[in-house]
Amino acid sequence: MSEFGALSVVPPLLAIVLAIVTRKAVLSLFVGVWAGAVIFTGGVGLEQTFDWIARSISQVSAEGEGSTFHAQIILFTLLLGSAVAMIWRLGGSHAVRDWAIQRIHSKRSAGMVAWLLGLLLFFDDYANTAVVGSTMKDVSDHLGVSREKLSYIVDSTAAPVATLAISSWVAFQLSMIDAGYEATNVPAADRPGSFEIFLQAIPFNMYSILAVVMVAIVVLSRRDFGEMLAAEHRASTTGAVTREDANPMQDVEEELGEPSVENPKLLSFFGPIAVLIAVTIGSALYTGYAPGATLYDMVVDADYALALIFGSFAMVVSTYVLGWAYGILTLGESVDTTIDGFGIMLTAVTILVLAWSIGNVVDALGTADYVSGVVEAFLTPELLPVVVLFTAAFVAFSTGSSWGTMSIVTPIAVPVAWELTGTHTMVSAVVGVVFSGAIFGDHASPISDTTVLSATFTGADLIDHVRTQLYYAVTVVTVAALLLVVWGYTRITPWLLLPVGVLALVGLVYGFSELDANRRGIDARQSSAPTPADDD
Repeated sequence: MSEFGALSVVPPLLAIVLAIVTRKAVLSLFVGVWAGAVIFTGGVGLEQTFDWIARSISQVSAEGEGSTFHAQIILFTLLLGSAVAMIWRLGGSHAVRDWAIQRIHSKRSAGMVAWLLGLLLFFDDYANTAVVGSTMKDVSDHLGVSREKLSYIVDSTAAPVATLAISSWVAFQLSMIDAGYEATNVPAADRPGSFEIFLQAIPFNMYSILAVVMVAIVVLSRRDFGEMLAAEHRASTTGAVTREDANPMQDVEEELGEPSVENPKLLSFFGPIAVLIAVTIGSALYTGYAPGATLYDMVVDADYALALIFGSFAMVVSTYVLGWAYGILTLGESVDTTIDGFGIMLTAVTILVLAWSIGNVVDALGTADYVSGVVEAFLTPELLPVVVLFTAAFVAFSTGSSWGTMSIVTPIAVPVAWELTGTHTMVSAVVGVVFSGAIFGDHASPISDTTVLSATFTGADLIDHVRTQLYYAVTVVTVAALLLVVWGYTRITPWLLLPVGVLALVGLVYGFSELDANRRGIDARQSSAPTPADDD
């Protein structure tokens, strides 16, 4: 239990509430870090408080490995910003927009393409957000899809897909399962393989599965509710894809102006994207290689953060080559564009650093230990999965880190599950719900790195993205929680419960959209402004 008690949850909650209410992410995050410093130091003096804040921000993580990972993600983000700027200057964004406009004629089609791309790029959530967001932004803008809607589609098909597939998450998730079993009294010889538990946990990862399905339901039905309904209605009736007072995480056109390219080439867009994907996957497999290693071993042992840096650097180099080959940019102009690209990512990097600083604050205050201690009183075999779900969700919501949540909650939840039931089935269940809670908390939190990057690569306002996505995330997690309660008391296979959850989501989307549209005095599907290509 944390020595700071309930005060340990104040800094993250303060930052999150302020961010949602004021829409000022940087200010809100700094206030949260400041509150943590005051609580930790006891408010004994400004000098000590400032010193603690500085250490929290510069430290990035309590461990060197985490610090290296965060530095790699910052470098990846900056390099992606440079590549985005170069593609824009080469006319690649205009080329793919013009090409897609001839083939994608409706908001529904644009949404489904973004959804399918999110499923296909399952190997890493960061690369997923970068590629899908950059690819679909201009097309969605042309068709009148709000940036909030595109950010939701990107965010809800990135981490959820990555946590269900063979991706950069697998090695980490398997290590957490091992750590959980090591904390039990189960002899090593009697433990199932971590990959076996991972596979058995998939149907219990209900939030992730249903979140992906929810995107398809919303896109295909052309129905929205909550603040997303208002955003889509605004985009359809006024053509404004962002709110009037919004602060987009990036605005390439405003920063760089219109590219002066008469005949932009599709290769200027798809070439660098292909290089990013190919080099990232190849580098990941290379970093996981060892003599005698199988493909599975290479996937599990790969260094994906380092691979992302190699991939993004190669992407930038490919844009330099294209600029020279087409005679569009000189070396000096390419270098200037690269620097400009760093600039369009500074807001994202600032928020990432402050979000990770909040993570340091909650680690120092023992927030996760306090939350875990509080919920122990509610543990019964029947309710254990749903309690673990919301515990993980709260930790992720407060820290903004799904991986951090898994590392904190899994080694606690697995021994408790084994002690209460003595079955590997319950262990699989709690592993799945930890993953679910971590992803939901990430989706609901404005201090999550994946939330920040989703808004960044789609050019959305971060807080607008969180506010609009929150309605859908809460709907999905509520259905998932009810299904877990049913499973806890009946032990019906989760593979049968999931279709029930899908039907429930369909009904809720139609019901909420009608109620909200009537309340706002607009047509339930007017926000989607169907084009002639849409079916009524």
